[in-house]
Amino acid sequence: MESIEGGQLFREAWIAGVKRYYQGTPKEGYIAPWSSMQEWEQQSAVAVYEQIRQFVLVTAEQTRRLSREQKGRFVCLCWIGQVFKHFPKPKASYVTDIFETIEESILQEGTQV
Repeated sequence: MESIEGGQLFREAWIAGVKRYYQGTPKEGYIAPWSSMQEWEQQSAVAVYEQIRQFVLVTAEQTRRLSREQKGRFVCLCWIGQVFKHFPKPKASYVTDIFETIEESILQEGTQV
């Protein structure tokens, strides 16, 4: 998967998480499509996708054994490194789904090879 596609997958997982867990009507920026995102947001999404991808690969796909909480923490740590100055308190429930969406995509790629 190309970097941009990985960033887009990250964004799709983010939007799905917001729609699933956000109570009420989310801010437009929370669910804006990839093409509407600012460049720094796109770069951050690509970087976090790649960090998750590398983690899944270097652990020989043993990430399946991690709990949802651990996966969410991993995304938070990666994301905080990219966007902490813009989002001081990301919601953990949103980011857990991002990990699992990217993990499943990587694992599916492995079975297609």
